[in-house]
Amino acid sequence: MNYNIPLQNITPLIHQHCCNCNLNSLCMAVSLDTLEMTQLDNIINRGKALPKGYVLSEQGGKFESVYALKTGSIKTFTTSSEGDEQITGFYFPGDLIGLNGIDTGVCPNTIKTLETTTVCKLAFEQLDELSATLPKLRRQILKTMSKEICNEQHMLQLLANKSADERIATFLLRLSNRFKSRGFSPLKFRLSMSRNEIGNYLGLSLETVSRVFSRMHKSGHILVDNKEIEIIALKPLQLLANTEQ
Repeated sequence: MNYNIPLQNITPLIHQHCCNCNLNSLCMAVSLDTLEMTQLDNIINRGKALPKGYVLSEQGGKFESVYALKTGSIKTFTTSSEGDEQITGFYFPGDLIGLNGIDTGVCPNTIKTLETTTVCKLAFEQLDELSATLPKLRRQILKTMSKEICNEQHMLQLLANKSADERIATFLLRLSNRFKSRGFSPLKFRLSMSRNEIGNYLGLSLETVSRVFSRMHKSGHILVDNKEIEIIALKPLQLLANTEQ
């Protein structure tokens, strides 16, 4: 089920300013001083927690806003004319989502919550106007866009050159690094996406993903308990991922 309730119609949470947000070191406010944070804070629309399956924007819709993820997780995907879904990314607290619509003014993919999620919504027109007066903010936006390009290039290399075991090992290690950067455990975490969604993203079948997880569990690389993952042997997992290539 999709929940297409307009975000602005959702009852607001108690207001939390950027300056006291524990994610400002990961988000756009990373390099701003207190006054600049206040200016950014004034254009942010916050709402209460969104349910799993909530669609923030749809492929082909008018590009109007970007989203800073505060809690929960999100996936982006494209849908072919035949109705086939291709997942293009997974996002976690501190990530900025939606900048890829700037060029055409059209949303190139659908943005959908994977679990209960909260976001900060920013009208791009206002963000663009503010960044014109705050060079540090504009630079941070450009850094975020550059990071997205690098991630897409890495994903293309992953799909072109790695086996199924290498793809999943690399996927788990990248998640580990992302959780670590957010102050969470890099060795024990929960997968908010399904096995089928992981396979879709990595270009693997559901059966292959399940077999690889089972193989890694039996070999002692990881412990798997439904969606809970614990990395037991980090170095062997890194070798399996063939990270030096």
